[in-house]
Amino acid sequence: MARKAGSNGRFDDAARAGWLYYVAGRTQDEIAAAMGISRQSAQRLVSLAVAEKLIKVRLDHPIAVCLELGEAVKRKYGLRQVEIVPSDPGSDSATTGLAEAGAAEIERWLKQPEPLILAIGTGRTLRAAVDQLPPMACPQHRIVSLTGNISPDGSAAYYNVIFSMADAIQARHFPMPLPVLVSSRAERDLLHQQALVIPTISLGAKADVTFVGIGEMDHQAPLEVDGFLQANEMEDLLAAGATGEICGWIFDADGQLLDNPVNERVASIALPSRDTSCVIGIAKGKRKYAAIRAAVKGRFVNALITDEDTARYLLKI
Repeated sequence: MARKAGSNGRFDDAARAGWLYYVAGRTQDEIAAAMGISRQSAQRLVSLAVAEKLIKVRLDHPIAVCLELGEAVKRKYGLRQVEIVPSDPGSDSATTGLAEAGAAEIERWLKQPEPLILAIGTGRTLRAAVDQLPPMACPQHRIVSLTGNISPDGSAAYYNVIFSMADAIQARHFPMPLPVLVSSRAERDLLHQQALVIPTISLGAKADVTFVGIGEMDHQAPLEVDGFLQANEMEDLLAAGATGEICGWIFDADGQLLDNPVNERVASIALPSRDTSCVIGIAKGKRKYAAIRAAVKGRFVNALITDEDTARYLLKI
């Protein structure tokens, strides 16, 4: 059970109610009696404990249909590993289920005693997964950001991951102090030659495991919404066949890097070799179907965490 810093009396009560419900196995009536409150108050406190992430629940029983789908996707696309989480028909959240599964996989790697280099991208799902990590002391590992951590206006990227991850696991971390896209290839090459950037690029190429999100390409895509691309640039990319992106690198429906000037402006580190690094893509959802398929088809990733509906799409096409 994680406790939030500076929690007030209500958070203390919510944490106690959450522990009694999820750990001690008490009913809401029993919690109400133990805490001297009404059943409705007990119910609200348990809900608050989950909403505020004071307690995190992980299901450790694999679901047979998910295992079967995962094996089928793994065989079809020649992937190293695939994890499928149940689809939630009542939720449109892009992170439901994935964040928990992603956190469990990150934690599994972090628990290894030998020193590892862990590379990480950015995005909403990865940020949600990192938020699920328990506090850990991992001084033996190094964490490197593949993607620039700066927004177009010079502020820190909103869905930046590396700093919150480093806080959670107490490991040395190497951010990428650049935007995702720069103005030209010449500027990118110049920035990559800077003394503060060279160690990050070198580490990223040697990553043992890599976690990335998979982004769709349309006018609601993060690259446009966050201001890295203008609407007319997105239109040109879509006309050229842009289907998905990982760390800013844009690819077509066959999983081939798009031959377009925008890719020459990507300041992100190239993905580590899939021959030496386990590159795990974490994504789901109908809007991302084509991008996910292209990413696995083109071997931008060699491992995948997704949900049942996406897996069925990947098997059907």
